[in-house]
Amino acid sequence: MSGLLAIAIGPETVLATFLLFCRIGACLMVIPGFSSDRVSMQIRLLIAVSSTFAMAPMLLPVMRAAMPDMALATTVRLIAGELYIGLLIGLMGRAFIAALETIGTLMSMAMGMNNISGMPIDGSESLPPIASILTLTATTMIFITDQHLEIFRGLALSYTRLPPSIAVSPISGLEQFVDQLASAFNLALRIGSPFIVYGVAVNFAIGITNRLTPQIPVYFISMPLIITGGLYLLFVVISDLIRVFLDGYFTWLQYG
Repeated sequence: MSGLLAIAIGPETVLATFLLFCRIGACLMVIPGFSSDRVSMQIRLLIAVSSTFAMAPMLLPVMRAAMPDMALATTVRLIAGELYIGLLIGLMGRAFIAALETIGTLMSMAMGMNNISGMPIDGSESLPPIASILTLTATTMIFITDQHLEIFRGLALSYTRLPPSIAVSPISGLEQFVDQLASAFNLALRIGSPFIVYGVAVNFAIGITNRLTPQIPVYFISMPLIITGGLYLLFVVISDLIRVFLDGYFTWLQYG
């Protein structure tokens, strides 16, 4: 029995599994949800290793076919390529959270809450409260709706679209990332558009009122009303905003 096991699990199998870990682990280190600073590095490593072992029986034939030999130059090239592809996939997903944090900061400015510091949720830097609420809710809904499972399905399918044997051009990868970043910020602009209109309308009304009554500090008097109106608008539309974000994120997971 031990002899058969030694034949089945040889140096080639170990190296192929490690190459699978390079792509899967690199992706999970930066993809939203799994890469949060609130998840310890040991837990993230455990998830990456266990996910690699779970997908290895399905992906090992693909990886073995991409390994013409076990020479050092070939191994280094495959390791660098797998790390690059994994990071590229993870950064494309990270672009959605980055865009959501940006538009959340803009929404806080439109509501007059940009000077209030919130708690850091996904990263180590503090964000305005609205940005923290949006990112936390979006990340939680990714797991509640089982979209995190689509990440593993996408990683498995990536070996068909981007097999290890094909050299990936850095320029091509950069172009894909820039296109994905543009799509993510277009999605974020759709999410924050009600608050952009709200901010423009409210500031225009305050400006007109201040010109008509210069002896009254309209800005300081109206600030509580601006914050209250912005919070009520957020209460009304937040479910639709998160739904739009999840639709865009799921579309990328399905067809990206």
